[in-house]
Amino acid sequence: MIKKPIRSKSGITPLTVVLPPKKCDHGTCIYCPGGDAVPQSYTDKSPAIMRAMALKYDIKKQIKARLEALKAMGHPTEKLEIIIIGGTFLQYPKKFKQDYIKGIYNTLNLKKSTTLQKAKTLNEKAKHRIVALCIENRPDNCSKEEIKEMISYGTTRIEIGVQIPDDKVYKKTNRGHTTKDVIEATKRLKDAGFKIGYHIMPGLPFSNKKLDKKKFKQIFKNQNFKPDQLKIYPCQIVESSPLAKNYKKIKYKPYTNEETSKFIKWIMKKIPRYCRIMRMMREIPKEKMKIEAASTSMRGDLQKELKQNKKIQEIRFREIGQQKGKIDLNIKLKITKYKASDGKEIFLEMINKENILFGLLRLRFPSYSNNKKGLSNFNWQFKKKKRVGENLLAPPTTNVSDDTEFELGARDGIFIKELENAAIVRELHVYGQALKLGEKAQKSQHRGIGKQLMKKAEELTKKAGYKKLTVISGVGVREYYRKLGYNLVRDYMVKLL
Repeated sequence: MIKKPIRSKSGITPLTVVLPPKKCDHGTCIYCPGGDAVPQSYTDKSPAIMRAMALKYDIKKQIKARLEALKAMGHPTEKLEIIIIGGTFLQYPKKFKQDYIKGIYNTLNLKKSTTLQKAKTLNEKAKHRIVALCIENRPDNCSKEEIKEMISYGTTRIEIGVQIPDDKVYKKTNRGHTTKDVIEATKRLKDAGFKIGYHIMPGLPFSNKKLDKKKFKQIFKNQNFKPDQLKIYPCQIVESSPLAKNYKKIKYKPYTNEETSKFIKWIMKKIPRYCRIMRMMREIPKEKMKIEAASTSMRGDLQKELKQNKKIQEIRFREIGQQKGKIDLNIKLKITKYKASDGKEIFLEMINKENILFGLLRLRFPSYSNNKKGLSNFNWQFKKKKRVGENLLAPPTTNVSDDTEFELGARDGIFIKELENAAIVRELHVYGQALKLGEKAQKSQHRGIGKQLMKKAEELTKKAGYKKLTVISGVGVREYYRKLGYNLVRDYMVKLL
């Protein structure tokens, strides 16, 4: 019997670890709590932080404790997604970062390796394999070199704090980066193969409902954004934050429970089928609030109501692991194509006639590609007015704020050699209750769905004129791709077509 089965119903088991406290280089955002004893964007009453504090943020102790807790709850721990939270990891000292990541691998391998590379190689066949690794980051910490660094750790997913893509609000809330940083980080990360999540924050000081809606629409209408995942964190007045000291002076009021509920229901109707809502509220206890804000259990409160709405296409609502009752197991392939960050995205899904999702694959033709066939001969599935004299290989001029117009400048170009003349699989995911390695197939997992999706991705890639297909693979999934004919080239799995 699995306790809290929701943790592993999406196909893998998440294991969260917390970084020790470190102030952000830019200072403190106006809404950010935290202090010397806890990571800057958290409180000492958040469950994950409390666990980490008790273990003095020791990474090996955190891994061991969480592993034992997951086992005790009945969750399989052979396929793990490691999620690093608590600070801007890229801003920590180089030796700390290397030791931290190596400590994660070594603890799961049950064996100490002298180098990170050896630890990663050992994890390919370890009892507890890292099939995905997520780092929380800032848009202004996604340079080419920083992206290469994250790839070297075995990272597959990046979450960046976007909050609201508006330069005026960024400046007044002391966010420390610009909308241009968000756009450029998003493009570089996608072109390197990462799955990308945005943290968005409706109800910020110096914004309003009208601006929040306008900017949220922009996130999925403007091809410079279009994330794969979202965490929706409505702004709250938390003790020890700069906002807690100044909210009366600036006459700020957070969204009420009713306003938050209404806004989230509006958001859910706008989410495209290729995006997944990871969270809706932060786990900040009421005693830490200056003004009582919206309920932290809102997702559960809205679940039943939203389930009845057939217009909602968001991934998590459609996952097979989230469904109850008898399910039609006859599935078919659905393909959605869209332009994003100057590249082309092909979103492949295995669904049944009720639109229940069994598995997905994200295939990207990168922005830097010199493959004109792959970039130009593309059957678009959305309506858009073509700009006069538009060149699909040239970066667009984009209005990202009411008062700001800028040109993104020269294309970054390829900065990772193994991706040259290649399409890239940014995610392959089969949903349903996570199973142990080699465990008998059930409704979705271990039924060959992943192989079917990869085969179709190879067909589309070859048809588009690319010479090879690459995969940003978690270290613990490399053996799976080897069986499909892929070889490890530095940190990517690569197959010549």
